[in-house]
Amino acid sequence: MSAFDFRPVVLASASPRRRELLLQLGVPHDVLAIDIDETPLPGEAAPALALRLARAKAVAGLRRDGGARPVLGADTVVVVDNVVFGKPADRADSLRMLAALSGRQHLVITAVALATGAGGVTAASSQTQVTMRSIAPAEAAAYWETGEPRDKAGSYAIQGRGAAFIEHISGSYSGVMGLPLYETAQLLRAVPAGGGNR
Repeated sequence: MSAFDFRPVVLASASPRRRELLLQLGVPHDVLAIDIDETPLPGEAAPALALRLARAKAVAGLRRDGGARPVLGADTVVVVDNVVFGKPADRADSLRMLAALSGRQHLVITAVALATGAGGVTAASSQTQVTMRSIAPAEAAAYWETGEPRDKAGSYAIQGRGAAFIEHISGSYSGVMGLPLYETAQLLRAVPAGGGNR
């Protein structure tokens, strides 16, 4: 198998960004939206949270799909001052997140997991440091009105209008988008002939 010859998978996510990233790699896939409880466990560190949720999505997708195909799950969290930011609950939550990120550096952790019927679950993650410029309250409010931050961890999209707030990143751009392509490709290339399933 060549570096660009990927077997078909199921993407356990309704995220259009993750689908676009898989298409960028040339991975044939179907989409299966999976909803799970994303509440952190007491004392759970952000990297462990992202990995747990990615694995849970992949396993839930495998069960729903019947175990016939490999299933890819992913989860992204934003961390600042050891506080995890997921998707904003509402406008006030979005403005709170953007105010906390304004003029500072934060960490974006994205985990990806691959579940197969015979091979169990393998997972990897990426960590990216993101530096934001200062964001005026009026800018944050106007950004909310675009609709873009509503389903994004940390309440911004690096691939969209939110890019105007970002001064610098150190790490994986695709990881900040929601699917680290290097790590994803490594997991997919390890799938044996026949998908590793029954």
